[in-house]
Amino acid sequence: MRFTKIVNGRVITPHEILENATIVVKDGKIDGVLTHAVDMEEAHIIDANGNFVSPGFIDIHLHGGGGYDFMDNTIEAFQQIAVTHARYGTTAMVPTTLTSTRENLIKTLETYEAVKKTHHKGAGFLGVHIEGPYFAMNQRGAQDPKYIRLPDADEYNEIIQRFPFIIRWSAAPELEGAIEFGNVLSKNNIIASIAHTEALYADVIKAQAVGYSLMTHLYSGMVGVIRKQGFRYAGTVESAFLLDDMDVEVIADLKHLPVELLQLVYKIKGSDRMALITDAMRAAGTNVTTSKLGSLEDGLDVIVEDGVAKLPDRLSFAGSVATTDKLLKNLVEKVGISIPESVKMLTATPARIMKVQNSKGKIAKGFDADLVVFDNDFNINSTIVDGEVVYQKF
Repeated sequence: MRFTKIVNGRVITPHEILENATIVVKDGKIDGVLTHAVDMEEAHIIDANGNFVSPGFIDIHLHGGGGYDFMDNTIEAFQQIAVTHARYGTTAMVPTTLTSTRENLIKTLETYEAVKKTHHKGAGFLGVHIEGPYFAMNQRGAQDPKYIRLPDADEYNEIIQRFPFIIRWSAAPELEGAIEFGNVLSKNNIIASIAHTEALYADVIKAQAVGYSLMTHLYSGMVGVIRKQGFRYAGTVESAFLLDDMDVEVIADLKHLPVELLQLVYKIKGSDRMALITDAMRAAGTNVTTSKLGSLEDGLDVIVEDGVAKLPDRLSFAGSVATTDKLLKNLVEKVGISIPESVKMLTATPARIMKVQNSKGKIAKGFDADLVVFDNDFNINSTIVDGEVVYQKF
């Protein structure tokens, strides 16, 4: 039996911060949170030195980091992305694809299957998020237009049956065949997410009825209020606000959304329905100024400047270079949201959305010992996954 004690921590719970608390970890699980000293001679001691101790950050939408993209389709790429983001507090992630050929998507899924059979340091994988290719062309953003197409039942049924670890699929619900697609996703317990879309309120209502329950990177790749022959119609964004039980994810890098829009989303949706994501591409965690979005073979060229990735014409963003520690810092210091509430949007809320709320996202007895220690400036000191230290600053 393996014991670890994390002592002298300011432990963050959903509603408060416990000063000078101790977290007891046994065999990779949290065994308890104590506010008094306890003698465990055989325990390995991790001294938090008065820093914050949080549940590990869960990033439910990212494409890469450290110079790698998941669609490089190598075990090394998956492993290095996991190691890179663990340095910034991410303990669990959902590898995300881009619109591509069917063959390239299959290779990515096969690579994930192979990676799951290996042991790697860094953040754990919760399943795969397929982003595309069933999107509205006018809202494609940095998705390669060569591969955008309507839902293909033969294609998605084969993929779903072959790869049971697909946890989420993003699509535009107004497309021909997208409602049937949503039904199939729901029947297979796959989260159906609305993305790169021109859906209006009536479209979103139909989509929600068949299981679409999440908005992919709210505001990015979707329409707001539109006018037709003088009449106004609520767009995808307003639909997210009107539907109380619709979850949203936001790229809180302060580039994709300014402070005032993050404040608006939080005011309307609250921390229970708002998850923070990086949507990070391969340049995250590096200092490069040019990069590739997607695979090195046929991905799109991008420029990295002003703290964000852009297409070469600079008319569209092409993913972020954010890390989860920066999301937290932005929410607290710029948006003005409390630490417990901000942490919740990186932990308990994404855990619920991804249906792992009974094992991840909270510091509570029986939960996985996925933990992050960070200082007052939100610098990561230690990252712990399943009770094992996978990153330590000193």
